[in-house]
Amino acid sequence: MSKMFDISVPFYKMQGCGNDFVIIDNREMKLPVDDMSRWAEKICKRAFGVYADGLFFIEDAPEGSDLDYVWQFYNSDGSRAEMCGNASRCVGRLAHALGIAGEKHVFGTDAGPVQVQVFPELEEVKVQLPDPKDIKVNQTLTIDGKEYTYHFANTGVPHVVVQVDDAESVDIKKMGSAIRYHEDFAPAGTNVNFVQFVDNDSLIVRTYERGVEDETYACGTGVSAVQLTMNKLGLTDAAVRIRTSGGEVLKVIVEDGKVFLQGGAELTFSGELYLDSIGL
Repeated sequence: MSKMFDISVPFYKMQGCGNDFVIIDNREMKLPVDDMSRWAEKICKRAFGVYADGLFFIEDAPEGSDLDYVWQFYNSDGSRAEMCGNASRCVGRLAHALGIAGEKHVFGTDAGPVQVQVFPELEEVKVQLPDPKDIKVNQTLTIDGKEYTYHFANTGVPHVVVQVDDAESVDIKKMGSAIRYHEDFAPAGTNVNFVQFVDNDSLIVRTYERGVEDETYACGTGVSAVQLTMNKLGLTDAAVRIRTSGGEVLKVIVEDGKVFLQGGAELTFSGELYLDSIGL
């Protein structure tokens, strides 16, 4: 084998309702955190890498903690994310499949611990997201001289929620980007969700994700923010089924201020990353 292929690293590719991720088991390799952002940019890049919405590393939990493991999570542009709902379901299923943790376990994120329940027979995972904060409804902002009503919730990462009559007709990249970079959310910016009602237990949501800087097929923390704000307004039941732009359905439950997200998490393939070939 040529020198180009001498250094390789195993990886897994998973998707949760169309939100896709590359996962690297870093428990033995121990790649330094300072290098992870660059790895995310290279590996997630279209055509030159694996291509994905994000990259996360599984690592051992700190000694003496109640966690089964921790992750280091990065968006495709190399920015670090505090939390990702769909990725949390993916890591939960993979950790169970690899024997790192049981069907019920807890792992650590920058946003706090995440509780996981894996249902192998259903090929689904249910996670309890970190306690939401900063929930606000009926806020306003102005874009190009026009005033918009929005709602807001931080479900591990910040999310704006905008109600629309027809989600399909929204120019997600244009409107999402305008809100994401609006001065009201500077300097960190925000994710943006556009929600269409079907009835009080069924919604359609499209999401513009910060860090990806475009629409993604699904966003777990985003649909959770949608349900939190809609439920606070009295518009939805405690449990809703939300169809994402990828056509998949996520179930979101609000109980006593806690948020639970349940849906599919699939291992699509695994392989070897040849580091020289992708510039690492």
